[in-house]
Amino acid sequence: MQFPESWLREFCNPPITTEQLADTLTMAGMEVEEMRPVAPPFSRVVVGEIVECAQHPNADRLRVCKVNAGEHSKEGLLQIVCGAPNARAGIKVPLALVGAELPPGEDGKPFKIGTGKLRGVESFGMLCSARELKLSDDHGGLLELGDDAPVGQDVREALKLDDTLFTLKLTPNLGHALSVFGIARELSALTGAPLKQPSIQPVPPRHDQRLPVQIEAPELCGRFSGRVVRNVDTKARTPAWMVERLARCGQRSVTALVDISNYVMFEVGRPSHIFDLDKIDQKLVVRWGRKGETLKLLNGSTIEVDETVGVISDARGVESLAGIMGGDHTAVSDDTRNVYVEAAFWWPESVAGRSRRFNFSTDAGHRFERGVDPALTVEHIERITQLIIDICGGEAGPMDDQVARLPERKPVRLRVARAAKVIGMPVTQAQCAGVFQRLGLPFTEGEGELIVTPPSWRFDLQIEEDLIEEVIRVLGYPLLPETPPLAPVTAKVRPESLRSSHALRHLMADLDYQETINFSFVEDRWERELAGNDNPIQVLNPIAAPLAVMRSSLLGSLVSALRYNLARKAPRVRMFEIGRVFLRDDRNQDGPLSVAGIHQPMRLGGLAYGAADTLQWGRADKGVDFFDVKGDVEALFAPLAPRFVPAPHPALHPGRSAAIEIDGRRVGVLGELHPKWRQAYELPHAPVLFEIDLTALQQRPLPQYQPIPRQQASLRDLAIVVNDRVSHQALIEAIEAADALIRRAQLFDIYRPAQPTADIGAGERSMAVRLELLDDQATLTDERIEPVIAAVVQRLNTEFGARLRG
Repeated sequence: MQFPESWLREFCNPPITTEQLADTLTMAGMEVEEMRPVAPPFSRVVVGEIVECAQHPNADRLRVCKVNAGEHSKEGLLQIVCGAPNARAGIKVPLALVGAELPPGEDGKPFKIGTGKLRGVESFGMLCSARELKLSDDHGGLLELGDDAPVGQDVREALKLDDTLFTLKLTPNLGHALSVFGIARELSALTGAPLKQPSIQPVPPRHDQRLPVQIEAPELCGRFSGRVVRNVDTKARTPAWMVERLARCGQRSVTALVDISNYVMFEVGRPSHIFDLDKIDQKLVVRWGRKGETLKLLNGSTIEVDETVGVISDARGVESLAGIMGGDHTAVSDDTRNVYVEAAFWWPESVAGRSRRFNFSTDAGHRFERGVDPALTVEHIERITQLIIDICGGEAGPMDDQVARLPERKPVRLRVARAAKVIGMPVTQAQCAGVFQRLGLPFTEGEGELIVTPPSWRFDLQIEEDLIEEVIRVLGYPLLPETPPLAPVTAKVRPESLRSSHALRHLMADLDYQETINFSFVEDRWERELAGNDNPIQVLNPIAAPLAVMRSSLLGSLVSALRYNLARKAPRVRMFEIGRVFLRDDRNQDGPLSVAGIHQPMRLGGLAYGAADTLQWGRADKGVDFFDVKGDVEALFAPLAPRFVPAPHPALHPGRSAAIEIDGRRVGVLGELHPKWRQAYELPHAPVLFEIDLTALQQRPLPQYQPIPRQQASLRDLAIVVNDRVSHQALIEAIEAADALIRRAQLFDIYRPAQPTADIGAGERSMAVRLELLDDQATLTDERIEPVIAAVVQRLNTEFGARLRG
């Protein structure tokens, strides 16, 4: 909600500064999100009137103007050279006198006006556009002022530029504050300053024409008021004061009739609609839509309605989306002569969510779904009618007001003792009564309690806690005592065997990864292609059309973040994310990870792209590969030792991907992005990705005491020739299981000749392994080591057909 301070002070003008006003509103729950001046500082800019305008003798696009600046041009008219296309005699425009300082340009320095020559003609000042004064981005010509602007008057005073724009961030329960008068009503209660009610006088009817209106759905529309206004000049120009106020509320001027409707909405919070009467077929019917009916809206889009959407129709068909937006067929235009002005009460639940269903939102829908005062539809039509007659002329007809069903305001009881307990400080019954009186809430008093009947404009007062909030909000939150909590605070000690997610974040940062945070709703394409999920969980009201499903994997989010970085020329990207994924789970599980058949585990995903190391002189530049990231994953799990088992994955290269296992249980995947997805997502090189269940990473076995070995280990190297299909994991596991004396086996070399040799045939390779043997009780001798080596070779030969090289 945006509005100018000057408009607010017309309704309620407390003796406080602008900063105090902002603080008062914020502390009362109406957060001032932004506060900025209407115009930046500038000086010596006055209202000037162009008296003469002649063509420049030496330039086709310049004109030489004679300008009257009032008391600032006592020695005669000022000569000013101007290139604006709308410069002409008879108009009033801002004139920057010699010595004036205009708002800073792109360089941040103030622009000073002096005398000068333009193509040989002297110029004493500058005629200004709105853009040059930083009033708007319009640079199409000079800013034309109203004919009533006094010549020579300071432009800041003429345009009332010494004003402040407030932007409030209102919570959904403050629908009654979505207007300047609504905010003034709150401000009056907060400060005690008098509230000036808007003066609305009935417009006497000049004819007796009525438009038949039928309310078929009282649960949709509780009250419908309207009147016919004939012989309206729709080409009339909106007054400058109204255009200015609308602009300062963030609303551009459209036409006079539309501007009047918008003005009353910002003034008193009443959305309304003006129909072209001659385009309405016979009557208006307020009803629910019917499946298959379509409507072309004012924004140009065509929608299909059904039984859950409220509409206004005539004998021809649907003409308006109830409480949200009018239809194109009955929209007013320059040819309109007769109009029908409508103001209704739409039940909030009948409007809520309908705009989002059609992927747009309107100011009217925003207000109606929070609740608009049903008691003042007639008064507000009188206000709109008077403005139409004042600006566009016309003749008003009789008022037609139909009441179908209005909200029932149930009394709400406030117990003073309960209020004091919830608020946390003593409050008296007199204080509570004073608050309700200031807020305009009717109430009756009993012993230790007050019974409040919410007024027609308050839809948020339903339970006792709502009244308690009003009491402390008006009394002032700063009155709350600063009392320390009395409850004991005992820190929970995390088991040493369980790591926190923050510890994993630090570990990933130590491994040179940067954290990224992404939405949990993603593109449907990511789920189908990168997660192999053809039935993802749909989002009912997506914030954007592509973000329509809940993710079941982090890989799509990481690939998207990689593309974002590559588009900004990042040569090396290493990132991770700790986030939740959403899986269908029909099992009835309890706990925070399962809600309504949806399993929501936490996972850690990572991606590495580009060079394995940052640029340096000590090592040759090398692209990151599977084994680099495998080392990072092993560091994450340490001291656990995960197994990497070849396994396919929809997102990963079929020959360069593996499942990550702990104690035989699959806990994640690791691999290079599949070539077809690298091409589909337009990546120059394939990144290496991994995704691991967070709970598996958080488990950390505590180290067990082991004495320092009293004996020295013995090392033996073996070069084993095996078939290419024998994996490293299987080879090492077989060696370590061959004998109890083998403490460790580590691969340190792989050799595959270009052509088959006597030692290594086609389809074979040599794998060199270093064995570490140790006996804590006795020194190992060759006589004990040789049988162990022989047992290793025999086991490898039996399981894999391996043999010693040479």
